[in-house]
Order: sequence, then C-alpha cells, then structure tokens
Amino acid sequence: MFGIIRPCRNRLGPELRESWLAHLCGLCLALRDDHGHLARVVTNYDGLVISALVEAQVGRSRRTAGPCALRGMQSADVAVGTGARLAASVSLVLASAKVGDHVSDGDGVFARAPMRGVGRQVARRWAAQASETGLDLGFDTAVLVDAVRRQSAVEASAGLGSSVLAVTEPTETAAGEAVAQTAVLAGRPANAGPLREVGRLFGRLAHLLDAVEDLDADRASGAWNPLVATGTTLDEARRLCQDAALGIKLAMEEVEFADDRLVHVLLVHEVQESIRRAFGDPHTHAPHSHTPPPPPGWQPAPGMYPPPAQPHGQPGFHGTVPPPGPVPPPSAPGHVGPPDPPKGGKKGRRGNEPPPPGSGLWCWPKLKQPPVTRGAFLGCLAVLYQCGTCQYCCRDPYPGPFSGKPREAWCNCDCGPNCDCNCDCCGCDCNC
Repeated sequence: MFGIIRPCRNRLGPELRESWLAHLCGLCLALRDDHGHLARVVTNYDGLVISALVEAQVGRSRRTAGPCALRGMQSADVAVGTGARLAASVSLVLASAKVGDHVSDGDGVFARAPMRGVGRQVARRWAAQASETGLDLGFDTAVLVDAVRRQSAVEASAGLGSSVLAVTEPTETAAGEAVAQTAVLAGRPANAGPLREVGRLFGRLAHLLDAVEDLDADRASGAWNPLVATGTTLDEARRLCQDAALGIKLAMEEVEFADDRLVHVLLVHEVQESIRRAFGDPHTHAPHSHTPPPPPGWQPAPGMYPPPAQPHGQPGFHGTVPPPGPVPPPSAPGHVGPPDPPKGGKKGRRGNEPPPPGSGLWCWPKLKQPPVTRGAFLGCLAVLYQCGTCQYCCRDPYPGPFSGKPREAWCNCDCGPNCDCNCDCCGCDCNC
C-alpha cells in the first residue's frame, strides 16, 4: 500500500469524509489493540480501503473512541470488526517486508549491526503478529509474504525492454488476494472474483504511481526505479494507469454492495484524481503547476538543457522557471509570485490558521529535497513527535517520518474551501 488515495474533504462531502476518517481511525486502533502502540506507525491511507470494502458489503459497524491528539483531543465514531483487523494484518505484513528490505540493504540507520538486529526483530514480530491475526480471520498471510519476497528477484531480472507489468506483478498479486478476502469476511463469496481484479489493478496502479512520484528523486540519488530500469515512458505509464483505473471501475460494477458510496468515491473518483496528481492535467502540455506564467516575451537562458515542454499559447517560453533579474512590484505588469508582505510589521496569520510548515514546533523533521530517509529508531521518534504536535493533521505538507517525502495533511483540502468538487469528477453516471 503506497498511500495514493488522499481524498479532498470537499470531494467527499461531510458524510463520506466522516466515514473515511472512521476507517482511518479504526485501522489505527485495530493495530493498537491487536499489536501494541508501536504497530500504529504503519497506519496508511490505502490500507483503510480494506476496512471500507468489508463494511460496504455487510453494513456499518462503529464504536465510540476516546479523545486523540490527531482529532484535536475529541472523541469520534470509528470502524470496528473484521474489516479493520484485516486491514491491520495486511498493513503489518507490508511494513514488515519494508523494514526487512531496509535491513538487508543496510539503508540509513540499519547500516550498523546493532540497529540491523533491532530491525530484524521488529520485522519478525510484525510478520508473526500479522500471521496470527490473519489466521484468526481465516486468511493466510503467507500469500502476501511470498509475493513481497519475490519482488527483489523480479526487479533484479528486469532490464531495458522488459515489461514494467512484470515488475508490478508481485504487488498486483498481494493486493488482489487481500481485497478478495474482504468478500470472504463479508459472507459474499460471489464478490471474490471481481474484487480480486479490483485489488490486482489497484496494486498495479499504486506501484506505477509510486514510481512516477519518485522518479526525479530516484534519478538524483541513483536509486532503482521501475520506469527507468525498463525504459518505460511517462506516456506509457499514464496509459497503463488509465487502463487500470477503467478496469477497477468495470470490476466494481460486478460487485454486490450494501452501500458502495464511500468505496466508489475512493476506488473510482479518487483513483482518477491520484493519476491527475501524479501526471498533471492531461489537457495541458505540461504537468499541473501552481507557478504563474512568466511575462510575455521572456526567453530562457542560453544553454538550458533539456528544454522542457512548451506550454500552449506561450511562444518562446520553456518551462516554469521565472525570469532572471528583480521581481517587479505587485502593481507592475508582469508581476509573478505572491504579493509582498505588508510593511511595518511581521507577517501575521489570520484566525486559527496554522503556522507555516517548518516553523515553531514544526521545525523538526525538516522538509528536504531530495528527501532524507530515516531508519527505524529515528523514524519512530519522528512519528511520536509528529503525533504530539499534530503535524499529521495541520502541517501541510509534512515530511514522512521514515521516507522524508512530503505528505499532505489529513485535514488538507487540495482545491480550496470554495471549490465545486462533486461526485461526477470522473464523468461516471453514479448517484453517489
């Protein structure tokens, strides 16, 4: 699970957003109740889809949870039952495999022998706990472990000209089996086939989008990336993602649900949004960017290489790099960038607006480019500190505690408070 589903609260609406948060908190609490507080660090956005799929097939199951710092010290109704426990088991298996890979590669803090021992112990403990919970639910997590272990061998055999789908196959298999198990827990065995297809295509999509989002950082650091290793272009990756999204939508139509509103939004609408976020708006020549266009007539510096794509209607402009020289005042034509702060005082904040990322209590961990990864010990410290200072909720973006990659805050809306997002954002004829 890669965290590609990050829904905007305006697209979800109040009711579905409350349900989404109920599954997120339910996954976190299921990890705590079955596996201890440390296991809560593997809570992720995509894992809660497992819980939501079970509930969508059998109906709502909730309990009231006590105050939590990530909810502003307020109580809330959270999802409970076999769905949340299955999501916790799957998340633990994948986290165990990830820690094991870092130990084997000697990444970061695991370069030292004592920390490698700690990492192995944590990975073994999480794998054993996930297996115990899975068996209690009638799910053998060995199929997930086997798929994850094959990933390194598959990557080693991939080269230029190889199909990138051969690299995504282990992820597809693991996600497909996990999603199909939701039909078994829901007592709807006829749903297992189409849900396995949903999970398989979702695993493909997640793997490809993760590769696209990491492409620049992997090139800069020399890390292995499936797109670079197989020579897959961004256009081809986008085509494969769009095909997978269409396949998910068609397979979802074959599943019998009790209430499919939330899972439809997550697996149809938000999947399309994740593709747009990774590749940019398909109706423009350049990826989506918040950088304003340069003044008319600006020319790039000589020797600029490689020349980026030229935006439509802007002859002579290459890319989004602002022109050299002083920035004109706000009232002058061609002004780019935000207006200057008012003179004669500090830049203030309005109302309860949170401090900017990286200031005050949020000065650690720092956001860095390229991202700086942290090992198990420092990563766990970052999780505890970020939880205590509500960075997951309000710091936008905040650095991932282990990966260091920028993450969107849970309470963030990526299209503004007055957007007109509706459920028809992907053009389907649903009534959600």
